[in-house]
Amino acid sequence: MPTLPQVTVFAGTSVGSNAGARRALWAGRGMSALAVLFLAFDSLGKVLEVGPVVAATTQLGYPATQVFSIGALLASCLAAYVIPSTSLLGAVLLTGYLGGAIATQARVEAPLLSHTLVPVYVAAFVWGGLVLREARLRALLPWRAHQ
Repeated sequence: MPTLPQVTVFAGTSVGSNAGARRALWAGRGMSALAVLFLAFDSLGKVLEVGPVVAATTQLGYPATQVFSIGALLASCLAAYVIPSTSLLGAVLLTGYLGGAIATQARVEAPLLSHTLVPVYVAAFVWGGLVLREARLRALLPWRAHQ
């Protein structure tokens, strides 16, 4: 039975079906799943306008009338990230959303490690998961494989 040839994605790189690629794929899926679960929980709380979520958002300086819109925006960005063909666009949109969250936390002088940098941690899982799942994205990054 003939095997499938390796597909060249970008010059000098290829995608194969080896154990390392499978491990990277599953690690990326796991990282992405954690980020998606966290952001989906946040979005759902805002869309459903749960009392403590609305209270926390208003304490950050946003009007209660905007909580639903913020949650819907997050859900839209998350949907783009979850759909494989638009996952890169979704990651870029989530980066913008999370950047706003960082700015908001910094503006209210929230604690650095426990509040202000949480969006950075989430973004690391969003992008780390995507990089591990997408060989074409890894090929664009200036990393060299150890040989």
